[in-house]
Amino acid sequence: MASIYKELPIETSAETAWAVLRQPGEARTLFAPVLVDSHVDGDVRTVRFANGMVVEERIITIDDERRRIVYAAVKGTPMTHHHASMQVIPDGEGRCRFIWITDLLPDSIASNIRPMIDDGSQALKTNLEQNR
Repeated sequence: MASIYKELPIETSAETAWAVLRQPGEARTLFAPVLVDSHVDGDVRTVRFANGMVVEERIITIDDERRRIVYAAVKGTPMTHHHASMQVIPDGEGRCRFIWITDLLPDSIASNIRPMIDDGSQALKTNLEQNR
């Protein structure tokens, strides 16, 4: 199973970052311009990427204590397995670290998914730092 680990510093507080990240329907704002639309129906979030791809993701956990959200892509991808978590961790006054871990199958798709995670992480960082 391929694992993609992304970690980066963000110049905003963990509380501020988590207040947005914990709202699955706000993905389109938090990850713009990589995502152009998102909506939630029950525990399923549907996201539309700028490239036109539409993916349905089941929200598994929103853990306020650990500032961690867990989800799995369930429709719209060539992956046979997908499980991901995003977490924000305090890292000093007005700063935090963003950690995104994705496990997926088949392994061969990781090279296509990694750039999307890189772009999404940078979008999150930019959007959070501009709106702090």
